[in-house]
Amino acid sequence: MQHLSDDKIRELEETANTIREDIIKMLLEAKSGHSAGPLGMADIFAAFYFHILNHDPKNPGWEERDRLILSNGHICPVRYAAMARAGYFPVKELATLRKFGSRLQGHPERLMLPGLETTSGPLGEGLSQAAGLAYTSRMDAKKWRTYCVMSDGEQECGITYEAMLFAGKNKLSNLTAVIDRNNIQIDGPTEEIMPIEPLRAKYEACGWHVIEVGGHNIRQFIEAIDEVKAVEDRPTCIIAHTIPGKGVGFMEYKYEWHGIPPNAEQAAEALRELRTLGGKIKSEHQ
Repeated sequence: MQHLSDDKIRELEETANTIREDIIKMLLEAKSGHSAGPLGMADIFAAFYFHILNHDPKNPGWEERDRLILSNGHICPVRYAAMARAGYFPVKELATLRKFGSRLQGHPERLMLPGLETTSGPLGEGLSQAAGLAYTSRMDAKKWRTYCVMSDGEQECGITYEAMLFAGKNKLSNLTAVIDRNNIQIDGPTEEIMPIEPLRAKYEACGWHVIEVGGHNIRQFIEAIDEVKAVEDRPTCIIAHTIPGKGVGFMEYKYEWHGIPPNAEQAAEALRELRTLGGKIKSEHQ
């Protein structure tokens, strides 16, 4: 991985902010979709597509690419925006989100868009798919790594624990799970709907190495990925503490924004806030 200079961090933060602006525009155009989760994961997806992943947007099927699985497929606007900005397809295509015939479906559809590894929709399946990929990579003596992004809400799914056990038992050190710990799901706070804590202890009990990071601290997240690569005897889970709706004040921390888009007035206010935030990012690094 390339050296992480202050200039690189600024570049990644600016990219994450651009991705947030894209998300608002996409959701407004679609008039449906999820707001809170995609905004909260923009920093992590900017880090993945513009620093961490070994990938080639011009050759999405490159055999030696790292695999990135999005288990909580409903936050796909953040992935689509990151992919477009990375060069997988034209940025203007983001305006087709959730429209009939679009490659940018409301949940990722592997056969429609090059660069997607799986079709995701039902929560809880991603970690099993990622564990299978990681196991295959090791069987074939390949060097590519598998990353799986999950929501905290889907830690309530039983299939997730089967995958945790499988990966831990087989010491899949080439597998990294990233949990978006934003503490909300569609009906309210996770700890009120179905408590998932102690989350760290559960993964450790299944034989995982666990790291906790601030999900909006890009340097900290990338350093965690560097640590992952030094762990040779077990899979790693990164619990990323994020703010749902990050960057848009009236959305932050509010579970009500889990599954709805902004209207025109709300989108205009969100874009004003994000543009102000973009100016702060530039000034802080000067």
